[in-house]
Amino acid sequence: MNIKDRIKLLRAEMKKDKVSAYIIPSSDYHQSEYVAKFFKSREWISGFTGSAGTIVVTENKAGLWTDGRYFIQANKELKDSGIYLFKMGIPNVPTYDEWILSELNKGDKVGFDGRTISASQYNKMEKEFRTKEITIEYNCKYIDTIWVDRPEIPSGKMFKHEVKYTGKTAIEKINEVRDILKKKAATAYFISSVDDIAWLFNLRGSDVANNPVFLSYALVTLEKAILFVDKNKVKNLDLSDFHKDNIQIVDYNDVETINDYLDSKDKVLIDLDKTNIYLYKIIESKCSIMPNSNITTTLKAVKNTQEINSMKNSHIKDGTAMVNFIYWLKTNIGKEEITEISATDKLESFRKEQDLFIEPSFDTIAGYKDHAAMMHYKASKESQYVLKKEGLFLVDSGGQYLDGTTDITRTIAMGPLTKEEKDDFTLVLKGHIDLSSATFLYGTTGSNLDILARKPMWDRFIDYKCGTGHGVGFLLNVHEGPHRISTVPSDVRLELGMIVTNEPGIYREGKHGIRTENVLLTVEKGESEFGKFFGFETISYCPIDLDAINPELLTKVQKDWLNSYHEMVYEKLSPNLKEEERKWLYSVTRNI
Repeated sequence: MNIKDRIKLLRAEMKKDKVSAYIIPSSDYHQSEYVAKFFKSREWISGFTGSAGTIVVTENKAGLWTDGRYFIQANKELKDSGIYLFKMGIPNVPTYDEWILSELNKGDKVGFDGRTISASQYNKMEKEFRTKEITIEYNCKYIDTIWVDRPEIPSGKMFKHEVKYTGKTAIEKINEVRDILKKKAATAYFISSVDDIAWLFNLRGSDVANNPVFLSYALVTLEKAILFVDKNKVKNLDLSDFHKDNIQIVDYNDVETINDYLDSKDKVLIDLDKTNIYLYKIIESKCSIMPNSNITTTLKAVKNTQEINSMKNSHIKDGTAMVNFIYWLKTNIGKEEITEISATDKLESFRKEQDLFIEPSFDTIAGYKDHAAMMHYKASKESQYVLKKEGLFLVDSGGQYLDGTTDITRTIAMGPLTKEEKDDFTLVLKGHIDLSSATFLYGTTGSNLDILARKPMWDRFIDYKCGTGHGVGFLLNVHEGPHRISTVPSDVRLELGMIVTNEPGIYREGKHGIRTENVLLTVEKGESEFGKFFGFETISYCPIDLDAINPELLTKVQKDWLNSYHEMVYEKLSPNLKEEERKWLYSVTRNI
């Protein structure tokens, strides 16, 4: 079926229930950012392959809402589909609920699969739609009916993440949760987000590509903990410690019986942004709900000493793979055919050589020249470029290791560059350095710091339509909250032990894309009568291409930072390299 045929089938189902607008988000039943193939309903119905977006279908119209990372990609992928692109964040572009309000009439009905919409989204829509007496039906499972060749729900293998990496046992983490529950006068905590559950129980899985998580729900009370998971996935694991600590395993599909494990007097803490409305309504029918952001999200964002040491070690290995890759690229360009895909495969082969490597932490973004202007470009056999000895090649990639998760971007000069390319590269580097070297008062949030990365570009009326940085999981999702560095206002302060990326960029459609990304650890800088001051320690180790820099645009302070960083890169990585690569690294980390 083509896209128009799929939408036609959907409209037929809508007509049966007199549904005037149907919403299809990108999420799974757990509000995940990255989802298994089974849950890619929005991609199936629209053809848009980006990781974020929402489709709304009415009787005569269809629209996709997505953010600035995907504007170029969405325009291409939606061609001839009949689906209109709504560019989120652009002035005068309505949100999808505002658009629904403008399109529907009094008394019309909006439908969706309540397993894929969060309780907070539902509450917001219900309040807005009430103004026009538009009703909501959250039990419309139309995709289940019309997607006849749908992939199976994932059943990947699981493994225990050992304490020598995690630093804490599962019961230690659960007891920390219980202490917080008591302080909040709550008696139970229901968790839907799969990365939180994986962290809490020291388990990892393989249900989602590049994300070592497993489909699950969890309930923690003051006396017991329950993990709802496919029992076949854990039958070969040694869970003797679970039995000892009163951690029960219940089948994943039995989560709808959650109320059997709760008392009517229970006060259940739930993150409304992470819990789907379908399960929320079930729990609400028996217990008192206490809305609260996930306790575990905040706990796992602050890495313990063992996690930090492990993460640093994984980044040294990852940096070694990156250096081997860039050396190979620079040495072989023009001698053999190298494409965006073959370069991606080569980089993964270098990562596979590293101890404790499992898989990439996300699909590598390898974009040459104008392809890199699409922030989340993914090369295909049809679209890929052959690299030449000219222009810029952006590679954003990362690895999952037993001792950590990595995320790094380097933009590489393949040969001669234009003045604009060099100037843009240097402006990005200036922003990167200014954020990396920041000192800030305790209580500062990522939104307070974002301007440091953007100012060199804003001074020239240039901007990038995405955030500057995100948290990184520990053998978990490469994107992790609750903290971030972005223009979007945030009240989450940066704490010691938090890890965050630093990745400003410039993207010129039809020309080039540039991003320089390292991972930063929040550390203490000093204390005075004015308070505690924090800063960042860079824990990514890989040279920044000196061939792409216009040194005249860098201040002395910025040059000193770059020279110091390159000295550290050589010190950390040179012992792991062969002689040729070591000599090359020494050359490309020279002082400027």
